[in-house]
Amino acid sequence: MIETKFDRAMKDFVWNIIETHSQLEDIHSVWARLLGVTEPQWLMLMAIMDLDKGLGVAGIDGAKKLGGHLCSKSDLEPRKRRLLERRPCSDDARFVQISLTKQATTAIAKLAKKKASLSSTMFADRDERRLAELNTALLAIGKNVRLAARLLAIEVLFDLRMYRRHQSPRQFPAEGSEEPSVVSYQELQCSR
Repeated sequence: MIETKFDRAMKDFVWNIIETHSQLEDIHSVWARLLGVTEPQWLMLMAIMDLDKGLGVAGIDGAKKLGGHLCSKSDLEPRKRRLLERRPCSDDARFVQISLTKQATTAIAKLAKKKASLSSTMFADRDERRLAELNTALLAIGKNVRLAARLLAIEVLFDLRMYRRHQSPRQFPAEGSEEPSVVSYQELQCSR
């Protein structure tokens, strides 16, 4: 297969995203340590702070912001450290609203100056318009990546089912026979 310029650009883009993600994880780990929490807990606190408009945040909204990585056990340690509080939702007591405590907002506010300095370094050559365009492009790519991941999962499940369907009940070939007992994955791919 001949690699086109577009193929090369896609590969470069993916590797740049991976590198950027790795660097952001390192930065989030430092912020988390300064606050005395883990990196996932730091991200949860940041998501809640970003979403909260004064009434708290529904757990499902926090999970959506974090790509589904928020569950009721996730906030246990931050609640013990008095960084988060949960209250029953005023509309429906079966649900809870999560919000940062005064202690958490004060601790995060102390980091604000360092965060602003770091942000200006990270986005030094980008203005508001260029960042908005980049965010729009990343949202569209993210949507397509989620679709591609689902399609791949479906294809893998289909391949596994087909592979299992073609398995022979014998574990070993009959004596003197060269016949394999199980259809190989490559054979299955060729038969599709």
